[in-house]
Amino acid sequence: MRAQSDILDRVTFTRVSLGGPWFEDFKHGQVFDEAPAVTLTDGLATLHQSLSGDRLRLPLDHELSRWVTGRSGPLAHPTLVCHVAIGQSTGPTQRVKGNLFYRRLQLLRPVHIGDTLTTRTEVVALRQNRPKPGRPATGMVALRIQVENQRNKPVLDFWRCPMIPLRDPEGETGHADSFDDIPADIDLDMLAAKVPWGWRLSAFKDRVGRAGSHFADVVAGPTFVIEGRDTVTNAPELARATLNLASAHTDPAAGPAGRRLVYGGHTISLAGAAATRAFPNLLTILAWRSCEHTAPVFEDDVLRTEITVDGIHPLSQGGMVDLHAVVWADRADNSGEDQVLDWRFIALMA
Repeated sequence: MRAQSDILDRVTFTRVSLGGPWFEDFKHGQVFDEAPAVTLTDGLATLHQSLSGDRLRLPLDHELSRWVTGRSGPLAHPTLVCHVAIGQSTGPTQRVKGNLFYRRLQLLRPVHIGDTLTTRTEVVALRQNRPKPGRPATGMVALRIQVENQRNKPVLDFWRCPMIPLRDPEGETGHADSFDDIPADIDLDMLAAKVPWGWRLSAFKDRVGRAGSHFADVVAGPTFVIEGRDTVTNAPELARATLNLASAHTDPAAGPAGRRLVYGGHTISLAGAAATRAFPNLLTILAWRSCEHTAPVFEDDVLRTEITVDGIHPLSQGGMVDLHAVVWADRADNSGEDQVLDWRFIALMA
């Protein structure tokens, strides 16, 4: 009995709260790289497909992917790659109230099913928001996110800006960084140099034939109104599957007005699926110029999308197409319709 008593004397009974840092806890140059590496699997690809309904051919048609890319594993959907990287970066942003923007997201090389992704997140700027009467203090944290594959080769590079509450609802941190140094545009020549020219674009055109337009058929200017709308369902599943720890996506008490906030990437996936209706022969997405979540999205909202061709950029094979997706949500609570997404991205076409 004495031995057991001695052990109990040495035990410290404590309760430790785990919830992620507050805005006051962030520091310039702080690096977060503790998230588990994630191997992309057929199961993850199936989940993304079931939630988005995306019709991008290469991730769906494994035989076509093998012919075009030369790799036995099918191309991983570029938006799924982004979701995993974003999820891996959410350890420090668990208290997020909303992700305000993404900047200069570039896919630096193709990612395939079977590849393993590791993400590094660095704090590059901090700015406290102006106080608003009756609202707790918040601040913006500019993060640079860099992703490597299992061969330590860079595959993705971007900036995002979550809004994080202060521990002290009336606190003052003095953080007032300018975000002007965050790159605001894509260098098209540099992006073109990253286009995977080992791909057999002629094989793509030969196998899909004239079903839908190819790059030579696309002109700048038109807006495509996608008549088929889509309902947001099973939003927490995508967040959980991609390691997204933001409480607002799973806990109503952490979301706005006591409601779960749909992960912004879910809305992006539905907009991307709409783009494949307008352009069924998109090969892949190469970059995001910008992405603004202009209003929150909630479960069972019904989304409609319009896709505008902002520009075309011929290459020696096919070309790059500048696309602009705008999404509106018809609210499930019958409160009306709001614009919820403004997304500008660059896709590759044969």
